[in-house]
Amino acid sequence: MGRLSRAAAASFSAGDHDHGICVAEAMRDAERICARRGVRLTKLRSRVLELVWSSHAPIGAYGLLEQLRREWRRATPPTVYRALDFLLAQGLVHRIASLNAFVGCADPAAAHAGQFLICRDCGAAAELHDRRVNRAISRGAAEVGFVVEERTVEVSGICPACRAEEGAGSRAR
Repeated sequence: MGRLSRAAAASFSAGDHDHGICVAEAMRDAERICARRGVRLTKLRSRVLELVWSSHAPIGAYGLLEQLRREWRRATPPTVYRALDFLLAQGLVHRIASLNAFVGCADPAAAHAGQFLICRDCGAAAELHDRRVNRAISRGAAEVGFVVEERTVEVSGICPACRAEEGAGSRAR
């Protein structure tokens, strides 16, 4: 069945959301997952992950580089891309191809295909986990003999906050 994780639901929530909790949970999850897998979550990788999670909006590698250079002046694009490659390989972030940007994974402990709702106005993204979508893609691909190697579903639209803002703007006219 489909579900929206607590962190993902917060992407489209009202202003009462404490984003610090999302970031803290993501960092704890990352440390636990990396320790269990025997891989190193270095200080740099950890900081890149924290920067990805600093907003519910996807962020590009050069946006990350700009922020990272405030702390690590010698950071270069390869530095960021290597950290992102590690985080992707561990399932801690997802790449949103249409935006060439990255978001934190809402459920990094379980391997899964990414399904994203992306607000075209504010840029917030929410990750879904709906097995029915995955099954429908698999069935459709199998019917035409297609072998799915990677599946990421990206849906653009308008989030509730932006819809409300649009409605308020049209009422104010």
